[in-house]
Amino acid sequence: MSEMPPQQSSSCPGSSRAFTSCSRAKDKGLDGRDTPGRDGGKRRGVLRVAVVALAGICIASVFTAWVVSLGPLPLDKARQVSTTIVDRNGKLLRAYAMADGRWRLPVDAKRDVDPIYLNLLLAYEDQRFRSHDGVDPLALARAGFQLVTRGHIVSGGSTITMQLARLMEPRRERSLYAKLHQIVRAIELEHALTKDQILNLYLALAPYGGNLEGIRAASIAYFGKEPKRLSLSEAALLVALPQSPERRRLDRYPDAAREGRDRVLDRMVEEHRISSDEAAQAKAVPVPKLRKPMPILAPHSADQAVAIMKDAPVIKLTLDYNLQRMLEPLARDRAAALGPNISVAIIAVDNESGDVLARVGSADYFDDRRAGQVDMTRAVRSPGSTLKPFIYGLAFEDGFVHPESLIDDRPIRFGSYAPENFDLTYQGTVPVRKALQLSLNVPAIALLDRVGASRLSARLRQAGGNLVLPKDEAPGLAMGLGGVGVTLQDLALLYAGLPRLGTTRPLREIIGVKDDAREPLRLMDRVAAWEVGNILLGTPPPENAPHNRIAFKTGTSYGYRDAWSIGFDGRMTIGVWVGRPDGAPVPGLIGRNAAAPILFDAFARSGKLPTPLPKPPKGALVASNTKLPLPLRRFRPLGELVRAGGGQPLHIQFPLDGSRIDVDRADGPEAAAMPVRVSGGVLPITMLVNGRAAGEIDGRRQRLIDPPGPGFARLTVIDATGAADTVVVRIQ
Repeated sequence: MSEMPPQQSSSCPGSSRAFTSCSRAKDKGLDGRDTPGRDGGKRRGVLRVAVVALAGICIASVFTAWVVSLGPLPLDKARQVSTTIVDRNGKLLRAYAMADGRWRLPVDAKRDVDPIYLNLLLAYEDQRFRSHDGVDPLALARAGFQLVTRGHIVSGGSTITMQLARLMEPRRERSLYAKLHQIVRAIELEHALTKDQILNLYLALAPYGGNLEGIRAASIAYFGKEPKRLSLSEAALLVALPQSPERRRLDRYPDAAREGRDRVLDRMVEEHRISSDEAAQAKAVPVPKLRKPMPILAPHSADQAVAIMKDAPVIKLTLDYNLQRMLEPLARDRAAALGPNISVAIIAVDNESGDVLARVGSADYFDDRRAGQVDMTRAVRSPGSTLKPFIYGLAFEDGFVHPESLIDDRPIRFGSYAPENFDLTYQGTVPVRKALQLSLNVPAIALLDRVGASRLSARLRQAGGNLVLPKDEAPGLAMGLGGVGVTLQDLALLYAGLPRLGTTRPLREIIGVKDDAREPLRLMDRVAAWEVGNILLGTPPPENAPHNRIAFKTGTSYGYRDAWSIGFDGRMTIGVWVGRPDGAPVPGLIGRNAAAPILFDAFARSGKLPTPLPKPPKGALVASNTKLPLPLRRFRPLGELVRAGGGQPLHIQFPLDGSRIDVDRADGPEAAAMPVRVSGGVLPITMLVNGRAAGEIDGRRQRLIDPPGPGFARLTVIDATGAADTVVVRIQ
């Protein structure tokens, strides 16, 4: 059997060496060009990928450009809130509507909102609020599934952050574009703010119908309280209202609001967050149907604070909410009882700090007949007899009179000025203590003549009291009976210096303003201040008021235009003014009958027992008249002093007034003793150093004293007739 030769391929006849050329021939057509094959398919795939990538880049670029075109988040605008005035503890006193009339109060969820509400809100609106990044895919999917299966919206897919984005940039239409806009803004918010900041901003912007925005404004307007303590029914209602704020407005559609509340409660039962019994009890509570007014406490203080602290969102005052809330109705009720057109003003001051604790500027802020918007605590009026305690204080300081000294209350003339008592009667010779307690005019003017009207005026101004005199008129004796202008707040400042034992503190009402520039100011000597306070503590109180609890003084201006009463205990000073703001006389308007009862009622309504006054300071002389030094037993006016020694008046020859005395204490107290020499006067002559007894001048009319210091020292001598002389020296 012969061997057959190998067969050749029909597609490529010839030798196997022709394989390469045959393969190349497969890739060419009849015309010699390349035909599509494996390499061409790869190129087409790459081309398609390139086109898709380019389209994606274009879409991403367009989307990025759109996002950039949205601009930055409008956070500054979203953070704008109503100006709120709060008390020293953060309680709301008054809020001012925004320029467009909306009420939007700042909110801190952790501090201002009941946890019951927060739990309901997050459970109903955004269960994964703390974990998502602004968008919750599960919530969106659930909302879509419920829409398809039930045919209506059961729960929304928007997160709290997305809702905040919509509130910051509201849009009327509901579209895919609007939803995409919310998603982008929500993601931006999550990167710009913390979760707590997002929640706080939402709680401030959420709409509640009408011009109410935010949970605080809604809770105050609908429930009359802050949202710190909410019932389950109230919390559910506040969760439901923002979903349809206008259709569920409580003051227009209470039934729709109730249905929305019940829907929230039903869902909480379905999710086993509350029991069915709790929900039933909450549903049984009727919803409010009327809005309550926003609080307006301390309106005059609030107006003043806003004028000073312009554009501040929250202004904190030193006022005490509870005290202010008690004193405003007191002023309103008493003014109504006293008659038409009469107003009442009250101010309360903390003695130690000078903080204003309450300020009632008028009986009714909205009463035009009583000029309610005029702050009468800052109005300049005639003080009547309310400056008398400071006359007595300077007299005690100078050392020529003591609370138990005797003084004459009888007709007397000072040039052309002849003071008379209010009841046109005279008491004869009385103790100085009784003269002040009975507010006798003649003794007060006699002491003022000795003290000096200009000195009294200068001292009160130095202590912070702004006295107003007619133009180009110098202080005169009439200022002791009201012949000068002063405000109620300045009187309260001055009287607060008495329980402080002689120093005043400038008043403060706005926390954070001038806190570092409130140094104590000198009013009078410590002993003198205590003696005045001790006398006023024994003033007979109004009918049915407790004795020896409140130190107080009353005053009535000329023509029955102003009735005053200023009182203090160891903690607080309260001032009361009663009268007509237009200055018209009110016959029979007397401080003791009109103002003093209000003063004692104000202390009673403070909710605290009166605090005792300070104990007698070192150097206070507590003695009966018979135990006093002879010169202090009786006071005589300057014109009645009987001079002796050839008619020479009592005079300190050494040291000279205003001189500087160098004292060397290195060799002991005897070597450091300072001589005091006097001339004239009638023996015995008593020596006082800074108001404290330092012995008697000897027959040679001189005495060695242990100089105080270093600093200023007041040296006073008083002879047997009551004549006195005083010098002030500086010990170095």
